[in-house]
Amino acid sequence: MHITKKNIEDAVKEQILSLEQSEQLFEFIKAQPNTGPRFDFTHVLYYLGGMIAIGAMTLFMNLGWESFGGTGIVLICLLYAGIGLKLTNIFQTKGYAIPAGICATFVIALTPLAVYGLQHALGVWPDESVYRDYHRYIKWHWLYMELSTLAVGGIFVWKYKYPFLMMPIAVTLWYLSMDVIVIISGGDFDWELRKLVSMYSGLLMIALAFWIDIRSRNKADYAFWIYLFGVIAFWIGMSLQYSDSELSKFIYFSINIFMIGIGVILVRRVFVIFGAIGCCGYIGHLASDIFKDSWLFPITLTALGLLVVYLGILWQKNEQSIIKRTRNILPAPLRELLESK
Repeated sequence: MHITKKNIEDAVKEQILSLEQSEQLFEFIKAQPNTGPRFDFTHVLYYLGGMIAIGAMTLFMNLGWESFGGTGIVLICLLYAGIGLKLTNIFQTKGYAIPAGICATFVIALTPLAVYGLQHALGVWPDESVYRDYHRYIKWHWLYMELSTLAVGGIFVWKYKYPFLMMPIAVTLWYLSMDVIVIISGGDFDWELRKLVSMYSGLLMIALAFWIDIRSRNKADYAFWIYLFGVIAFWIGMSLQYSDSELSKFIYFSINIFMIGIGVILVRRVFVIFGAIGCCGYIGHLASDIFKDSWLFPITLTALGLLVVYLGILWQKNEQSIIKRTRNILPAPLRELLESK
């Protein structure tokens, strides 16, 4: 929870703190090292600058770099990586955790480009594709770049332990899941297979994120990016499944409801957002296809909405007792994870 000055002032009004204590507490909070991300102008500048630099060497890479040749690309990547590592260590020493994490992430993002250059330098690049296609098309030979990125990312997470380092790892896992399709299908870009692989690889990423969440429950949030791309992969793969059965559509709706519940329990907004989109899609289907000429449907839906609001009121009244009884039956690691949210 982010504590503001107004929160402390409200505590004074409720006579929980004295005015003198509130001033001392606020000064103490301000003096704490700023290691976590926040939505303020300083952090916006940090991440904007970092994403511009990372994007320049990934998504926005142009064909001009091909003129350097494989060896030239490797040497430039090594130079950039050296600068990135130097800045990471400088910022880390000075206590600037966010810039240090961004610079270390920049080095990880250079890995696929360096591997691409190395393959060209060794003469083992298999076709006429260029590096910028890595972020646009699905190909089996990106595998070497992806596995190298995961290896470098794992080393950096172990050494520097900044949560933002998980971002390129999560993206790479997503890319890897799509490229594995080509290997499984022998080069056949079967759309049904793509959807299934996206859905099940997303589930695996969510499970990995949950495991990381439990393991790092008393540290930083290392699971955020894995959750994000895992939910995206799973939800898109699930939503694109074709079905003409009302039962399967209702099951889809139920899964989205379940996602909302999981998101609330784990305090992970990405589950809630995509679950809500899925629920709205199903309700839209009911309104436009099943009950399109029914005057009763909007009334029923309104009543259902008010019932949900009433359930929210009941939940608020009994939330603490329900949570306490529920958590007492959970395993200790999971209980500690939920209590830390």
